[in-house]
Amino acid sequence: MAPVDPHSFTDSTHPLTTHIALTLYFHFPSSTIHATALLTLQTPHTGQLSLDTRSLTIHKILDPETLTPLPFTLSSSEHQINGRHLTVSLNNHSSILILYSTSPSSSALQWLSPPQTFKKIHPFVYTQCQSVHARSVFPCQDTPAARVCYSAKLNVPRQLSAVMSARHCDRRDPVGSDLDGVLTKEATGFGFDLKSLWCEEGRIVEEFVMDQPIPPYLFAFAVGELGFREVGPRTRVYSEAVDGVLDAAAREFAGTEEMIRQAERLFGEYDWERFDLLVLPPSFPYGGMENPRMVFLTPTVIKGDASGAQVVAHELAHSWTGNLITNKNNEHFWLNEGFTTYAERRIVEVVKGEDIAALNVGIGWRGLNEEMERFKDNMEFTKLKNNQEGVDPDDIYSQVPYEKGFQFLWRIERQIGRPAFDEFLKKYIATFKFKSIDTETFLDFLKANVPEIEKEIDLQQWTEGTGIPPDAHEPVSNLYTKIVSLANDFKLGRMPREDEVADWKGQEWELYLENLPKAVEASQVLALDARYRLSESKDYEVKVGFLQLAISSRCRDYYGEVEKTLKEVGRMKYLRPLYSGLVHGAGKDEEKILAKRVFAEARECYHPIAQGVVEAIFAKHV
Repeated sequence: MAPVDPHSFTDSTHPLTTHIALTLYFHFPSSTIHATALLTLQTPHTGQLSLDTRSLTIHKILDPETLTPLPFTLSSSEHQINGRHLTVSLNNHSSILILYSTSPSSSALQWLSPPQTFKKIHPFVYTQCQSVHARSVFPCQDTPAARVCYSAKLNVPRQLSAVMSARHCDRRDPVGSDLDGVLTKEATGFGFDLKSLWCEEGRIVEEFVMDQPIPPYLFAFAVGELGFREVGPRTRVYSEAVDGVLDAAAREFAGTEEMIRQAERLFGEYDWERFDLLVLPPSFPYGGMENPRMVFLTPTVIKGDASGAQVVAHELAHSWTGNLITNKNNEHFWLNEGFTTYAERRIVEVVKGEDIAALNVGIGWRGLNEEMERFKDNMEFTKLKNNQEGVDPDDIYSQVPYEKGFQFLWRIERQIGRPAFDEFLKKYIATFKFKSIDTETFLDFLKANVPEIEKEIDLQQWTEGTGIPPDAHEPVSNLYTKIVSLANDFKLGRMPREDEVADWKGQEWELYLENLPKAVEASQVLALDARYRLSESKDYEVKVGFLQLAISSRCRDYYGEVEKTLKEVGRMKYLRPLYSGLVHGAGKDEEKILAKRVFAEARECYHPIAQGVVEAIFAKHV
C-alpha cells in the first residue's frame, strides 16, 4: 500500500474517485441515514480499491451496470483516527454502487432533537466533515488529495428543508426511479424496502449538484426548519426559521457583497457563483466552516455591531485559498489557513481600515505566542509542515497554521513589496486552482517566481523549523500600542479610565484581555468587571477572555457564569480554554469536579468533534 495521507487508507496506486452520486434517506427517530453512493473512478480498475469509512454499515456493493454483488471486506476493528478500511475487489470497473447506512455515532453528524433547537418544534441535523469526518457520512477516499464532484438527492420530512455545499436544483415529491438499481429488502440487505420508505407520504426530495471538484471535507448539508433573508445579489443568510435570529444575522452580514467585491479585486473572480451563509444552532463546534456556496457559521459571531463579519471575511477568503487551492493533506494545513488569514486581513483592511486589521494581527500574535506554550512539550506542532502520523488532527488543531502561516506570507510581502506580492498571489491562485498541493510545491513556485527569495528569507526555518522565527513581526499601529500599554498598566494596578475605552468594541477588549497577566488578584478581577461588566458581554470573545482570567485567578465568583457559558455554546474556541483552565494545574480539585459535572450535563448538546476534544483534555489532566 502506498498511502497519500496519514489520515486515510487511500492508496496512491489506485485511481481516484472523480464523482459521487448520493441518495440519502433521513430517518430522524433513529438518527440514521440510509443511503446509496455511486462512485465513478478516473479510469477502469482491476484489483483492490481502498476506501475510508467510519461508523458505517455496508449492506452491499454492486456493479451499477449489472447489479451483481462485488466482493468487499471491512477491517474488523476501527482505527481510532482513520476509521475502518473498506476494500472492494474490482475487475475492469470504472464505477461501483455502495448501499450503506450511517450510525447515530457518526463523527460528522449532529442530530438535534426538537428541544435542542431554537423553535423546539422540529429536529435538525448538520455535518462537520473537516478534517477527517466525511467518511462517517459516505464511503470515500477521504483525503484532500482526492477532489470530487457530486450530486445528491436528500429525502427528508416534508415540513423540513435542506441546504448543501452545492447548487440547489429542485424540491419535489419522491419517485421510485430516484432509487434505480436499489431493489427490495432481500436484494439490498437493508432489512427493509428502501423504495417504499422513499416514496412514503409526507416526504420531499431536495436535489443538489456540485460540478466543481472539491475535497471531501467540504461536503456539507443541513436539514431542518429553515428560513432565509436576502442580503445581497449572491448572498442569502439562512438559519432556523426564527425571525429574531434571521433579522440579527441579516444586519450583522449586510456588508457581505462589498467584501466579495473587494476580495475579487485582490484575488480574482469569485468562482463559486453563490456565497450563502447558514447560521447553525449554538452547538456548531467552529466559528465558521468554508463550505463552498454555503458557509456554516456559529451564532456567536452575531455580535450586534457587524464585527462578526470578520469571520465571514475569513470564510470568504477560503473561496480562493483552501477551496480553490487545497492542502494535499493535513500536514500542510497552513496552505489553507495561513493564506486565508492573510487574505482575510487584506479584505478587513480595505473594508474596516488599517487599525482594525492591525488589531486582528495583534490578537493573532498573542494567540500564536500562547500556542508555543501549549506545545512546549511537543514542538513538532509549532512547525508549518509537520508530521501527523498517528495523530488526530482534531487534537492538535491550533492557531499555528493560521498565525505562523500568516506571518510567513507577511514576511514575504515585506521583502518584495505589496504590489509584487499581489501579482504573485494572483498568479499562484490561477496556476493551482482546483488542485491540491503540498508545501514543497508552493516553495518551488515561490522560488521560480521570486528569484533568490531563499537568500533573503530562511524558507526552511519558516516551514520546517519549530517556534516563531526571529523575523516574525508584531503589528505596529497607534491603537494596538495604546491597548497593549493599558494592559501593561493593569499589571501595575491601574485600570483603564472610561474615557480611554469609550470607543472600544469587542476586538479592543479582546486584545486588552489577551495582554493581561495570566493570573491576577481576585480583587482586581472583581474591580475590572464591576466597572466594565465584561462577564455580561454579548461578545463571546470578550466574555470568554474575561472568564479565562477569572478561572486562572481562582476568582470563584464567576464559576456560575463559566458553567452557564459552557452549557449554552459548543464552539471549541471557547470550550477548550474554559475546560483546560478548570482542570489544568495543581490544587484544582474543586474545579475538576465542576468541569466533569458540567461536561456530563452538557455533553449531548456538543457536536461529536467537540465531545472528543473535551474528553482528550480530561484524559490528559483529570
